[in-house]
Amino acid sequence: MIRFICLAVFLILFLILSIPVFFLEWLIGKFDREKRDYSSLRIVQWGFKVILWITGVQATVIGEENIPDEPVLFVANHRSFFDILLTYSRCRRLTGYVAKKEMEKIPLLSTWMRFVYCLFLDRENPREGLKTILQAIEQIQNGISICIFPEGTRNSGEELSMLPFKDGAFKIATRTNCAIVPISMNNTSAIFENQLPKIKKAHVVIEYGKPIYPNDLEKDQKRHIGPYVQEIIQSTIRKNAELV
Repeated sequence: MIRFICLAVFLILFLILSIPVFFLEWLIGKFDREKRDYSSLRIVQWGFKVILWITGVQATVIGEENIPDEPVLFVANHRSFFDILLTYSRCRRLTGYVAKKEMEKIPLLSTWMRFVYCLFLDRENPREGLKTILQAIEQIQNGISICIFPEGTRNSGEELSMLPFKDGAFKIATRTNCAIVPISMNNTSAIFENQLPKIKKAHVVIEYGKPIYPNDLEKDQKRHIGPYVQEIIQSTIRKNAELV
């Protein structure tokens, strides 16, 4: 429980003390938007790295060299709140995450999320969901990567299981032909979800797969791109289970 309390205290202090930072970031953005964007990215990454240090998590990271220096669609399996912290803290380029609509209601946190180009997805409203996908396409075209969890929610099943991928996420890539970078994560639920509200030290494995360009796929693969990418992630988490 000590780690949970320390994490909660840090998060509350970070959000409260960042209120004047919002104004500073807004001011920087008036003169240099790119400078503000990367300043916000590094501030949030610093906060996430402190949280990960508090949890004591150890990460084995494989394949980061596979990420091309261009806007991409990151696609990952999802088992923990910490999946976002583990991956976002490693982003080199501006990257917006697709989060559930409910996150938009959290004061201060949602402000930071907007600063770093996060999008809020209403899973209950298909029309609003389509708008979010179109926003993500626009961000890719503007040079900002997108990260999405196509399972649609955190999977609480067996460690090596996955929920079916939702097809809408892949329109971001098929409409722009940006690279899809699969992210496979093992054992992230051991940090928190397996024994909540306790936070425990855990060893996790994160592997970045080789980029997949939709237009380079065969017709059948492109037609069923969701299952195609899911199978890559599924086989990788099975392979990496022995590394945990």
